[in-house]
Amino acid sequence: QVQLVESGGGVVQAGGSLRLSCVMSGRAFGTYTMGWFRQAPGKEQEFVARITRTDYSTAYADSVKGRFTISRDSAKNTVYLQMSNLNPEDTAVYYCTASRGSSSNSDYYNQPTSYDFWGQGAQVTVSL
Repeated sequence: QVQLVESGGGVVQAGGSLRLSCVMSGRAFGTYTMGWFRQAPGKEQEFVARITRTDYSTAYADSVKGRFTISRDSAKNTVYLQMSNLNPEDTAVYYCTASRGSSSNSDYYNQPTSYDFWGQGAQVTVSL
């Protein structure tokens, strides 16, 4: 059974940085594309970033492009989300996700339904 455990959330001032980590239990980390989603109060779940299992290609939501970086370390079964130049609009619960699927559709990994496993979420709060 795959489990995802996030850490690294917290409260930060606008303009600051945080790094989220997500550790996957089990031995199949290399077979999953990994992603991050977020959900702010009263808003729908939003795709943030993903990194593929094969060539480690990355993709980002326009709202975070240039500020956030997703990476993965197979030796540690861990995916990271480095967040910089944070602003209050980034306040949300951030979820780590893992997908076994694949598709030629470039938007496939932007959809939450494409992911098989989810972490419990990490709260990120950005204050003025």
